[in-house]
Amino acid sequence: MTSRDKPSLPVNRNFVIQLYADTHPENGHWQGRVEPLVSMESEHFESLEQLTAFIVRIITTQNQSGGATTCLLWLCLSWFA
Repeated sequence: MTSRDKPSLPVNRNFVIQLYADTHPENGHWQGRVEPLVSMESEHFESLEQLTAFIVRIITTQNQSGGATTCLLWLCLSWFA
């Protein structure tokens, strides 16, 4: 397989992050929901630390179960009212 055949963003490292309409990252206010695309698991977060902790937990679990060791995240941001 050549580098052109390899996916640049592994599916098991894709996350959807939805930020609530009243989220203001510029003021340090992060609130929303995050979901890995390969599972039905999701989690609400009320801070950047909670968001990061969820992503790290998912990636760590994947690495321990034989997943890739590189951390490539594709973040899809979606605002909703």
